Amino acid sequence: MRKFLQTLLLLSPFVLTATAHATNLATAPIGRNNLSWWHTRWVDSLQQGKQHPGARIVWLGDSITQYWQRMGTLGYDNILPIWNEYYAPYDALDFGFVGDTTSSLIWRLDHGQVAGLHPQLTIILIGANNLGRVHWGAAMTIPGIEAVVENAHTRLPDSHILLLGVLPSIRSAWVDQQTAIINAALAEHYAGSPVVTFVNAGHVLLRDGKPDPALYVDPKMVPPEPALHPNAAGMAGIAAYIQPEVKRYTE
Repeated sequence: MRKFLQTLLLLSPFVLTATAHATNLATAPIGRNNLSWWHTRWVDSLQQGKQHPGARIVWLGDSITQYWQRMGTLGYDNILPIWNEYYAPYDALDFGFVGDTTSSLIWRLDHGQVAGLHPQLTIILIGANNLGRVHWGAAMTIPGIEAVVENAHTRLPDSHILLLGVLPSIRSAWVDQQTAIINAALAEHYAGSPVVTFVNAGHVLLRDGKPDPALYVDPKMVPPEPALHPNAAGMAGIAAYIQPEVKRYTE
């Protein structure tokens, strides 16, 4: 079954959409151990968890979360110092994996990603890749994100969950539309929840109501790519914006 689901990830979005009538792949655990670099990071992340059992904050997500560890030489791409300022004091763990969708994060949770940990706060940022190559829209992604949250809460019942909205990007009008739908639905779903706080920090990346390319790493790559990953200034803005919630549940 797992190989079948992995194969579906390589198929066209039309096949995935048709399959979603029977199985919402965004809610299904799908590992990526067939990718050597992913497997290596997976093993390393489990070891990090064992080395930091007292971590007070755990970040769960995709490449945007992994970018907290980015060390660049151009200033805008040197993001690790921001992590060191905002999260290192909490002995925080960064479980961000490039390319992960909600399904891969569910797989990681099912296979021990947070086993043995007791963080005060779990920060989840996931969903951007659902709108990428696999082309899972809001109808699939909203239940996928909710499944991630429920899974994390089940495994970390004493940890408050800070769920971040899908961040704005410059990819397509369809992605913009789906992002807005997803965030609105999540905000409504978790309103008043004693367990989950939903925060949409995406506005810190906007200028005149649109994503500011100057706050992303991707447009400055060679060759340039669509804006998706916030740069140092963008990540600093996100960290500063959510810091009151971080302090609320860790101090």
